[in-house]
Amino acid sequence: MKIDRIETFILHVPVTRGIIKDSTFSVTHRSAPGVILHTDDGVKGYGFTGTQGHLDSDRLIVGAIEKCYGPLLMGRDPTEARQIWQDLYHHPPLQYVGRGGIMHLALAAVDIALWDIKAKAAGLPLWRLLGGGADKQVAIYNTDAGWLNWPIERMVDDALAGISEHGFVGVKIKFGSPDLLNDVKRIAAVREAVGPDVLLMVDGNGRWDYPTALRFCQRIRDLDVTWIEEPLWFDDLAGHARLARAQQIPIALGEQLYLTDHFRDFIGAGAVHFVQPDAVRLAGITEWWRVADLAHANRLPVCAHTGDMMQVHAHLSVAHAGVTMLENLPWMRDCFVDPVAISEGHLVKPTLPGAGTTPTDDALRRFNVLNS
Repeated sequence: MKIDRIETFILHVPVTRGIIKDSTFSVTHRSAPGVILHTDDGVKGYGFTGTQGHLDSDRLIVGAIEKCYGPLLMGRDPTEARQIWQDLYHHPPLQYVGRGGIMHLALAAVDIALWDIKAKAAGLPLWRLLGGGADKQVAIYNTDAGWLNWPIERMVDDALAGISEHGFVGVKIKFGSPDLLNDVKRIAAVREAVGPDVLLMVDGNGRWDYPTALRFCQRIRDLDVTWIEEPLWFDDLAGHARLARAQQIPIALGEQLYLTDHFRDFIGAGAVHFVQPDAVRLAGITEWWRVADLAHANRLPVCAHTGDMMQVHAHLSVAHAGVTMLENLPWMRDCFVDPVAISEGHLVKPTLPGAGTTPTDDALRRFNVLNS
C-alpha cells in the first residue's frame, strides 16, 4: 500500500450552543483543518487538528500539509505510521520552523490520518488496533455546561440536564472573570445543585496570576473540587509548581502543552496532577501515546483534552491504561460517519474500522471552506 494523493480540507462548524466564552476566548465556530491521504489500494485516511475557527491560520496549517509534508508522504507505506512520524518530525528544514507551532499542528493531522489508514487496513477500530480491551469503561464528564458568559441559572440547569439525560459523572465550570467572588459564587451554586456525588472541575484557561489563583483556591477549598485546570499562564512551570505546593486542590493541564518535553518538565516539577494531552495539539496519536505513557509511568491519571471533539480520543481513552475519564464536547459530533456515543455516563466503544475521523459527505459539502 502506498500514498498516491493528498487532499486537504477545512471544516468550519458553528458551535452547538451559540456564542460561548471562557476567560480567554469567545467562540462561534470550531475548525478542523485536515488532510485526506489517498492510497493505491483505495483506502483513505482522514486526519485533522482543531482550532478556534480562525480561518487565516487554518489555511496556514493546510498549506504546511500540502507544501511541506505532502512531498515527503508521496509513495510511502502509510502503515509505517511511527517511522513516518519520526521522518517528518526530524526532517531538518522543518524542525527549525515548527516545533510546537503550525508545523506541529499540521503533523498532528497527518499522523492521525496515517493511523486511520492503519486501522482501516486492519479492519479494526483504532482502540482495538492499539490493544484496548472490550471491557474497559471510560466515564464522561461534561465541559459543555459551564461557560463564563452564561448566567448562573442556565449553567445550573445545563449541569443538571447533562446528569439526568446522559448520566455524566462530573461537570466542568469555567472561571477567570474580572470578579473572583462571582466565580466562586457560580461554582458554589453548581456544587449545591448537583450534590456531593458528582465530580466538579473548574477551568481558568490560563487567565490569572499566582496571587489571584491562590486566593481563588482558598475560597473554593471546601467545595470538593476534583481539579483546578490551567489556573495560570500555560507555560508558567514555576508558578504551577508553586501553586501545587501552596494549596490542596489538584492541578490539571496539558491542552496548551505542545511537546512531550513540556509534559516531562511539568510532571517532573510536580506542577500537574491530572495530565491532559491532546492529539491534535501534540503531533498526533504517536506523540499523544508517548505523553500518556509518561504520565502513567509517574502514576498520574490521564484525561485527554478533546480538541478533536472526542473522535480520536474516544479510541485512545479506551486503549490506554492510564485513562479512566473523558470530557464531553459535542460541537462537531454530527460531522462524522462514526460519531462518539454516550450511554449512562460512559463512552460507547466505536465499532467501525479506523480512528473515527471520517467526515460525512454532508459535512464536507456544507462546512468545507478551504476554497471559499
